[in-house]
Amino acid sequence: HVNLHSSPAPASAHVENPALPPPPQAPHCSEGAMQSDGPAGGRPRTIRISRSQTFSASHRLHSDSLSEEENKKLYGKCNHPNGHGHNYKVIVSLRGPIDPVNGMVMNLTELKQHIQKAIMDPLDHKNLDKDVPFFAQHVSTVENVAVFIWESMQKHLPPGLLYKVTVHETDSNTAVYKGE
Repeated sequence: HVNLHSSPAPASAHVENPALPPPPQAPHCSEGAMQSDGPAGGRPRTIRISRSQTFSASHRLHSDSLSEEENKKLYGKCNHPNGHGHNYKVIVSLRGPIDPVNGMVMNLTELKQHIQKAIMDPLDHKNLDKDVPFFAQHVSTVENVAVFIWESMQKHLPPGLLYKVTVHETDSNTAVYKGE
């Protein structure tokens, strides 16, 4: 016979059995245990978070320090006088402690706003060589695109938070920059 009207035993009820260890106690969220207690117990946990974004841009690989012939030999079809375009994929990675109050390294909505200002506004649907002053002094290789994005993101983020910028120019060509 089952009593359908009785309530189950409270979750804190524990019948002592010397052969079994007591059940683990869940930490209280208000104590911040899940967000801030690191492996050693008091240090904040450090974590990496990332957000990806795509943008389209055109460019021409061409160095003013080289002759026309040297540029053609070095850059091949990417040196075409009319340029060419890519659908770039950028991954911005941050590294920092998890805030014990809000549980985040940074609000991803805020990171999205920084990416808009630092990457999308200056680069999306632009000719990198003609529309972005940085590339008047630097060949618009994927390496230099990664450096530009790093420097631009640094202006919008708290010091020390930016960990890595990854730029996929194509499925096969990628640059990773960590500010080194």
